[in-house]
Amino acid sequence: MTDATSKPSRKPTAFRLDDDTVHLKDAHTDLPPVDGILISQDTLDEDDPRLPRSASTPKSGQGFAKWFFIGLGGLISLSIGLAIDSLIRDLFARTDWLGWLGVALTALAVLGLVGLIARELAGVFRLKRIDDLRDRLQSAADDDDARAAQAGVKDLLSLYQDRPETALGRKTLAGHMREVIDGRDLVKLAERDLLSPLDQEARKIVMNSAKRVSLVTAVSPRAVVDLLMVLFENMRTIRRLSALYGGRPGTLGFIRLARHVVTHLAVTGGMAAGDSLASQVLGHGVAARLSARLGEGVINGLLTARIGIAAIAVCRPAPFVATKGPTVSEFMGELISSEEIDSNQKNGKRVT
Repeated sequence: MTDATSKPSRKPTAFRLDDDTVHLKDAHTDLPPVDGILISQDTLDEDDPRLPRSASTPKSGQGFAKWFFIGLGGLISLSIGLAIDSLIRDLFARTDWLGWLGVALTALAVLGLVGLIARELAGVFRLKRIDDLRDRLQSAADDDDARAAQAGVKDLLSLYQDRPETALGRKTLAGHMREVIDGRDLVKLAERDLLSPLDQEARKIVMNSAKRVSLVTAVSPRAVVDLLMVLFENMRTIRRLSALYGGRPGTLGFIRLARHVVTHLAVTGGMAAGDSLASQVLGHGVAARLSARLGEGVINGLLTARIGIAAIAVCRPAPFVATKGPTVSEFMGELISSEEIDSNQKNGKRVT
């Protein structure tokens, strides 16, 4: 016995869309016409069925690589341990005080290694905390979530609680938190009262670094010196900006931070923007007023400033909401004016 409410099944049928018996389903047509076919627009717009994403994802061979590095690391650790054990045994065989001296030095080395690992892990976790805090404040500002903004600002205050130079900003911001303020406005107040002095100091750090790179590039006789100077200044600037905003990274933390800066440059098109800006600088007649060497110094200084701007965006524990943040054009005028002063002084010395 067949249920009256059940729809009768029909066999698959081939038809042409331009056939007169084919009708599109709309809001007023639910039943198929007599001797006709009713199809929905969703059926026409439906994409071809796709295979699962795993079908096009190459299988990773990291399992064997992990086994290899774990085994290799274990063998190296065993060899170092056996070498130290053999050394201590030989020292004890010679005389007891040499053996105990070897034991004390080994304990000192182990203690230093444990402290070094703890410091590196603390630096990595601190950078991760800053990244998470920046994402939370950005989300709170975008959603205008007062509760999330309150929690994020509290963590921001705890991040700088041991910084004397932020005492006034922390006191002012704590007073604002006792008032009923929207989430986005609270993030703006944190940026104005607490982070504004740090942002000014960060701009000075980037500007001074760009000037040093520009000056060394202008006077150095070899390209190798320019390359080493640019590399040293960029690494120094990234580390100083991280310490300014509370990062204090170790070696592993600095590598992670540098990778994030490079990723930020790639995502925002920073190097392309720097090249475009450099071409605009040279196209507006700056190269005509400066020598070729000084013009090259200006370009390297601007690219250094762009890397510094990316480092500020990565190291800062809060997003730029009230302002757009520093831009390369802000550094361009001061950098070019300093190069022109150096050029005039150099020409004046030649004249005399």
